[in-house]
Amino acid sequence: MEQLDSFNTLLNEKPDLALKYLYDNMYNKLCNKVMTLVKDTDVSEDIVQETIADIWQKRETIQIQQNFEAYIYRTCRNKALNYIRAQKIKWEDEESLSDYVSTLTKCDEAIEADELNEKIHQAIDELPEKCSIIFSLSRFENMSYNEIAEQLNISPKTVEGQISKALKILREKIYTFSEIK
Repeated sequence: MEQLDSFNTLLNEKPDLALKYLYDNMYNKLCNKVMTLVKDTDVSEDIVQETIADIWQKRETIQIQQNFEAYIYRTCRNKALNYIRAQKIKWEDEESLSDYVSTLTKCDEAIEADELNEKIHQAIDELPEKCSIIFSLSRFENMSYNEIAEQLNISPKTVEGQISKALKILREKIYTFSEIK
């Protein structure tokens, strides 16, 4: 599910397909992620099933405002942390605590990187058409200003101005995103 709205729509309009998608495409991945935290297969499965059940129960009202996979991973992680707190799991040694904290940090960083990447691509899509094309050629096709100018039959100065415009807009949108975090 790449598009944010597509899962919300699927959940609202075809909830059975949404549930099938969760179990077919995400269940095992989620169980594995939770397992790294709680170290218990049964508990991992319970946490993932509880998360999916919560989404199912809220299906008519829930509006996920971020990447769906990031949302469900974060929800499972939070439930796992709540479980750990409730069980007052004792760490056998400092090294296992350090590994645990490192795992959490990597999960959070991956989720935030996915969210930021999605925000960047969304912001690029929202650029004016000419600006978006020029920026994409520069950043994703690794074309020089002169190559872009030649291909689009415009001046290199126009390319430079459009890139500057794109970067300014993207900085503003990404800054707004990081402020929300």
